[in-house]
Parts: sequence; C-alpha cells; structure tokens
Amino acid sequence: MSSRTLTLDDPLYAYVLDHGGREPEIARRLRERTASMPESGMQISPEQGNFMALLVELLGVRLAVEVGTFTGYSALRTALAMPPEGRLICCDISETYTGVGRPFWEEAGVADRIELQIGPATETLDTLIAEGAAGTVDFVFIDADKSNYDAYYERALTLLRPGGLIAVDNVLWSGAVINPDDTSADTEAIRALNSKIHGDERVTMALLPIGDGLTLARKR
Repeated sequence: MSSRTLTLDDPLYAYVLDHGGREPEIARRLRERTASMPESGMQISPEQGNFMALLVELLGVRLAVEVGTFTGYSALRTALAMPPEGRLICCDISETYTGVGRPFWEEAGVADRIELQIGPATETLDTLIAEGAAGTVDFVFIDADKSNYDAYYERALTLLRPGGLIAVDNVLWSGAVINPDDTSADTEAIRALNSKIHGDERVTMALLPIGDGLTLARKR
C-alpha cells in the first residue's frame, strides 16, 4: 500500500520493463530502431505502449484515431490490440518518420488496419467529421504538436462515441508545466488543456504519471 506514486530508480524501472507487460517482439524491434534516431525522445515508452494496448482491448476498440504517429510504434501497439476488422486512422505530416514504421506494420500483419493520412491533422479530423464519423470513434490518441492540442481535443470529442476515450500524451511536459519561468507556446498550450480537461464536465478524466504524463478523458 502506498499513499502516492512511487519514484522509479533505474533498477525498479528495469523491473517494470521486465514484468509490466508483454511487448510484442515486432514492437520491440521498431522501438529499438527508433531509439537510434536523433528524435527518439518523441517515442512513447514501452510501458505506455503496454498500457494503451490494454486500454484498446478493454474498450473493444473497432475504430481509432491517432494524432501524431512519428515512426509508428504507438500505431503498431494499437493495431495489434484491435480485432482484424479494426480500423486505425493515423494523422501525421511526415512521410519520412512514418516510413520507418510501415515495414513493421506490414511484417506484423496489421498494415491493412492502419490508414495513414499525411497532412495537417486538423484538416484530416475535419474531413472525418464532415464525412459523418462524428460519434463513431472508440479511441483517440493525441501526441502531436502541442500548440494545437486544444484543437485536436475538441475534434476528438466530436468524433468520439459516448463512452469513448481520449488519451493525451506529454501532459507533464518533463516537469515544465510547473515551471513558472517556462512561458513557451507549447508549455502554455499544455497547461491550458490540462486545466480545461480538469474542469470539463463533458468527460470523466484522470491524469496518470506514466511516460511524460498521460491524461485519459472518457466522453460522457
């Protein structure tokens, strides 16, 4: 029993990685491939991948949207947790980054579940709404440019069915959210969204200290 979240030193974190979930071998290889890139800090952690995959299974997700795909690790974890008829719409602006993940999606046998849309995410989300997808999506993962987080959140709420779930990444922003000297646009955007979701009666929510902070918001 503990009255607060534990601080994980390196040995304890290693134990979490060894015992905290079953990362598929194909996902591990994509994660390790990404780790060799200068931008590897944009990758979600394996324990977060395990957690999100479990959420997808628990929700019985058939239709999901990802805003910000990077090299495709989170998309791979989501798609593997979905049934064969599942559909994951990925929004990203980089052919280069997403191109890293495509061969792994193919090898894992889930490429047919993933629909990659290259372009501004707000435009892709608006198109989905215009085409009648509002109220049909089970799960949305937001992990893209922070200045547009509020825009993504509002569109995600429109797309979600009642009982659907939004997961917002980087909500602790390496501690910058509590640094009064950090007034950068990204930090201010995250602070604003954290406060907004906390008071948003359209959802039930919890902010979890996993990875760089993950907020879950369930649409009422």
